[in-house]
Amino acid sequence: MSIPPLWIALAAFIGAAALVAGLALSFRNPQAARLESRLEVYAKTAPAWTKEQKPGSLLAESLEDSPGFFETFLNRFGNFVLLFEQADVAMTVPRLVLISGGLAILGGLLGLILKWHGAIVPLGIFGAGSLPLLWILWRRKKRLKQFGQQLPDAMEMLARALRAGQSLAAGFQMIASEMPPPIGKEFGRIFEEQNLGVPMEESLRAMTERVPNLDLKFFATAVILQRQTGGDLAEILDKIGRLIRERFQLWGQVQALTAEGRLSGVVLMALPVLLFLAVYHLNRDYVMVLFTDPMGKKMLAGAIGMQILGAFVIKKIVNIQV
Repeated sequence: MSIPPLWIALAAFIGAAALVAGLALSFRNPQAARLESRLEVYAKTAPAWTKEQKPGSLLAESLEDSPGFFETFLNRFGNFVLLFEQADVAMTVPRLVLISGGLAILGGLLGLILKWHGAIVPLGIFGAGSLPLLWILWRRKKRLKQFGQQLPDAMEMLARALRAGQSLAAGFQMIASEMPPPIGKEFGRIFEEQNLGVPMEESLRAMTERVPNLDLKFFATAVILQRQTGGDLAEILDKIGRLIRERFQLWGQVQALTAEGRLSGVVLMALPVLLFLAVYHLNRDYVMVLFTDPMGKKMLAGAIGMQILGAFVIKKIVNIQV
């Protein structure tokens, strides 16, 4: 039994990646550089907070948490560390690569066991390998949505605390103790950073990066301006909470009006895929013409392109910003 060329190429890629990663890990010595940076901060020879170095990160992280080969390479395509923080998952880039690679290999083995066609096996490898990243993106979206729903109650609670004569830090502690995650955890983190001496402005800016929410940016801007120029912060927080609630009400009306369009988009996008799987199961040779015949390949590429274009158009129609 001859080994398919696809598996030879996949094994060569994994071996080369492992070799490069091993060499990179063996030659780097992060502890000396990290320790030197900490001593510079203590000795006042370098600014304590820079744009590349988030507040509290240098003193809070371990010496072994410096970026490795996978972090340096993948961070060129996106900030994965920030993505993990936004999703609130205890994940690192090497662990994500390891899990994705293992699932990709399992997807390929499943295709061999089920005797899939050689053109479909790469789709199974890619689909299985992308599951961890899709799960992290789904968790991030769910967490940010939950944070936005909790924000009006937090604004009103903080406003009541300020009217009762408590300080802003005490209001943050109240939100952290009275409200569930994720908003309780985020405000509790700000309160802990205040106890460690991190400036309020830096803590708020860091939270707006961890939670990319427009209403939260309004809140952070209002707090920073109030601390610099003065004013009635409780009244501003009441207005922000009222604005968020009205926006949620309008958003619910928009979702109800566009429900039919969104459902139509889901059906139109899923129908070709389900029909392909059904015909592939009933008559495999009939579907394989799309992968073997030159005209079939062109038709398949055109169908995929039109599906992507249709999904983009439907999303632009039903996705109304509120």
